[in-house]
Amino acid sequence: MTLRVFVLLVLSIVALADTASAAVSEYSIQLKDHLFYPSTIKIPAGKKVKLVIQNLDDTPEEFDSFSLNREKVLFPKQTSFIYIGPLKPGVYDFFGEYNPNTARGKVVVLKQTKGATHVN
Repeated sequence: MTLRVFVLLVLSIVALADTASAAVSEYSIQLKDHLFYPSTIKIPAGKKVKLVIQNLDDTPEEFDSFSLNREKVLFPKQTSFIYIGPLKPGVYDFFGEYNPNTARGKVVVLKQTKGATHVN
């Protein structure tokens, strides 16, 4: 393989990776006063998405979800992100490990059909 072909191949791979990452939808959540806003996020089934979580509190929290198989420390006054999916239709709970009675939420994964979106 010549150097020119190798460089073109590498550039093609980088371009495809940029295109693929740009296709991931983002959903924003804020943590304020030990509560998640919004507490319910609706996403499409079968798609990888990025949850962008902004901790507005002065204390850390840990995003935790057994059903999503994710946990992430949310540092005070910082923004973090978590990739989830692709997921099957249903409801996936999450909570703040340090404040589990108040910091609660759910991801509702919707099945897409012609002209409608619903949960099974």
